[in-house]
Amino acid sequence: MAIRTLDDLDLDGTSVGVRVDINSPLGADGSLADDARLRAHVDTLAEMLDRGGKVTVLAHQGRPGGDEFEPLEAHASRFDELLDAPVMYSDATCSAGARQAIDDLDPGQALLLENTRFYSEEYMEFEPEVAAKTHLVDRLAPHFDAFVNDAFAAAHRSQPTMVGFSHRLNAYAGRVMEQEIDVLGNINRTPTPRAYVVGGAKVPDAIRVIRHGIEAGLADEILTAGLVANVFLIADGYDLGEEATDYILEKDFFEQIDRAAELLEEHGDHIHLPVDVAVKRDGTRTEVPVDSLPTPSDTDVMDIGSDTVEEYATLLSSMGTAILNGPAGVFEDPAFQDGTRGLFSAIAETEYSVVGGGDTARAIRKFEIEGYDHVSTGGGAALAMLTGQSLPAIKALHT
Repeated sequence: MAIRTLDDLDLDGTSVGVRVDINSPLGADGSLADDARLRAHVDTLAEMLDRGGKVTVLAHQGRPGGDEFEPLEAHASRFDELLDAPVMYSDATCSAGARQAIDDLDPGQALLLENTRFYSEEYMEFEPEVAAKTHLVDRLAPHFDAFVNDAFAAAHRSQPTMVGFSHRLNAYAGRVMEQEIDVLGNINRTPTPRAYVVGGAKVPDAIRVIRHGIEAGLADEILTAGLVANVFLIADGYDLGEEATDYILEKDFFEQIDRAAELLEEHGDHIHLPVDVAVKRDGTRTEVPVDSLPTPSDTDVMDIGSDTVEEYATLLSSMGTAILNGPAGVFEDPAFQDGTRGLFSAIAETEYSVVGGGDTARAIRKFEIEGYDHVSTGGGAALAMLTGQSLPAIKALHT
């Protein structure tokens, strides 16, 4: 089954609802602290406007009860600056006034509707045929001639605006969605051998990625870092000290330790663990070989060490593809940035490199590392694709 793209859509004078993911970090005053996700959608929106589309943008910000659950007025202002076309803002999502604003659009104009998650049903998940009947979709669908989904970062969510419109209207993938599907859906076609570099703190997801990568023949080598590496080190019999171990147990990762041990027993020759780590000792960074752990003055394990970075960089230099998801440590702390910066720089030097979104992409921007072939806009969605899962929003686009 195929997915239609913008190449298949006659946009001239067409009223199009386009779902994007511009969920962004905000400042204390509600201003945008990072506009990377907005800039990712500029090409899709600019093309639609240049081709005469009447473009209504749907998006969310934050989650109910969260600190960043805010209106989208700042996002509309930033889009108005980024695009060579007027971008208006509606402080409602599907009110009579919002619907009239959609109908009043001229070709080449855009309107950003209010935060879709201000409607409680948008934070729930439904089968597409049910999502198509929700209040939000039912009110808006008659005002659109077509629907474009460009929100790959939310593609693992079966929420009304992600799957409902596709059940009511001819649906198309935007340029971000198209590229993500093309890259992440075809990892098996990238140069070999392949290394999966798996870090961060999403241990259950990471272990699923590792198992799928090995068993599907996608990953030749696995390099572990971050909290993921700590779990594997414990599974391999290392004592990381009271602080590090208690943190892992408080996260209820008992089962993940067992799963990591199974992977090491089955595929240990291809799973690489840190040879040294960085701990906070007397308030400063101290690197310790894992064979010397624990020591009395160690607290938590905060990063991989320089010997590990060097060993991983040597291995990566022989890889055709490196697929990265997750930082190597607590990179937000200046004392524990070296592992993430060094490892990410080595990955950028490989023949072909793919990066998952979320904290991984944020660290890349922070360190201003260039050279990656593809940096995904999605964290959870990228992980889902890398574990072979079917993403509801992508499935809904198939014709």
